[in-house]
Amino acid sequence: MKSPFNQIFAMGLLASAFLLWTGMAAAQTASAESWRHTGPMLGHTSMRTIQTWIQTDAPREVWISYVPQAGGTAKETEKVTTATATSLAAHHTLTDLAPGTTYELTYWIDGVALETPIKATTQVLWDYRMDPPPFKMVTGSCAYINEEAYDRPGRPYGGGYEIFEAMAEEDPDMMLWLGDNIYLREVDFQSYAGFQHRYTHARETTEMANLLKACPNYAIWDDHDFGPNDSDGSWVHADWSRKAFQEFWSNPSYGLPNAPRCVSTAFRFVDMEFFLLDNRTYRVSHHNVTQPAQVLGEDQINWLIQALQKSRAPFKFVAIGGQVLSDAAVYENVAQFPSERQQILERIEKEDIRGVVFLSGDRHTTELSEMTLGNGRKVYDLTVSPMTSGTGHARDEANSFRVEGTYVEQRNYAVLSFEGPRKNRSCTVEIKSTSGETLWAQPLD
Repeated sequence: MKSPFNQIFAMGLLASAFLLWTGMAAAQTASAESWRHTGPMLGHTSMRTIQTWIQTDAPREVWISYVPQAGGTAKETEKVTTATATSLAAHHTLTDLAPGTTYELTYWIDGVALETPIKATTQVLWDYRMDPPPFKMVTGSCAYINEEAYDRPGRPYGGGYEIFEAMAEEDPDMMLWLGDNIYLREVDFQSYAGFQHRYTHARETTEMANLLKACPNYAIWDDHDFGPNDSDGSWVHADWSRKAFQEFWSNPSYGLPNAPRCVSTAFRFVDMEFFLLDNRTYRVSHHNVTQPAQVLGEDQINWLIQALQKSRAPFKFVAIGGQVLSDAAVYENVAQFPSERQQILERIEKEDIRGVVFLSGDRHTTELSEMTLGNGRKVYDLTVSPMTSGTGHARDEANSFRVEGTYVEQRNYAVLSFEGPRKNRSCTVEIKSTSGETLWAQPLD
């Protein structure tokens, strides 16, 4: 039998241990709350995998535990240690997943769980089993985030960041960023650290957080996230552009078999196919008089036409920074490169490819263009711009193919909705304001 003194002493030790444990737990929680992290963001999502991205405030060990929302065995990803040289970014791929299943993902940073779990759903295996499910996507371009110290003097160029919240509230199944997703400044061009800063500054936008984790995010680039304004293949630091793009996005892949330096890729989402093009790496300016001007280059065009011809998707979405259909030869429209524009459209016609829809940005105005080819097939070009940058003025441009009533000269985004049975799928386009008000809606034939 223990003496009263021993009992009191033992109780004291237990109390001290409890206080020490609760103090350590409180300190650990406080540390977790004080860490600055950007993201997380959901990237490319297939039937069996989910890609993710997050950025830490310092070199840290990061991993994800994940479990089906309906219950099951929890799994963990590999541990990734972030590093300054790679923008403190951690990329993970969740593997061995079941199709059409929602998972709960918990991030762990240096052994501490951050925030509440985020949810991500794999694509449905519908082929040969059922009609493809309905889904919707959001898209837009030109996301300028102000930074007063490095912006040009005068009225701020960016604003209306609440548009990202409105896009997240659409409960989209995917988001496609159509270029100029950041705006590199003069202070950024001379060092890779400048590229890292510009991406990081954009991702720290509070209003953007929910959109990044609401659905898979995909991206192309245009001149402002490639290099200086109107930059082309002469940009000497294209390697920095590519490296930063890969560190801050999570596309399925980067580069084509015969064009490895570009960041082009392709993927299927439900029954639609998306072809993401690089309009900068192989570009030769139309102002250059001693070289043939080009936007994509022969190898990229050959790949695109072959891939479109092979596709059986009801709609084939070709994402590119500049307008393709508009015949207004202004600024950086592909009409400034008539030989290449003609080649692309003629080959689409000769291959009898149906359902081609170009998705473009760049112009700081929005419009839908429609062209009927010689074989009766329709081709569309949906230009969606800007999200948060200043607006442009193109109402009086001579675009012969503009669909009446679709021109918009304010900050906006697009919602594309897909539904119907496999052999009769429909696509409806809605253009919405910063607050989510519908500005116009139109089905694509």
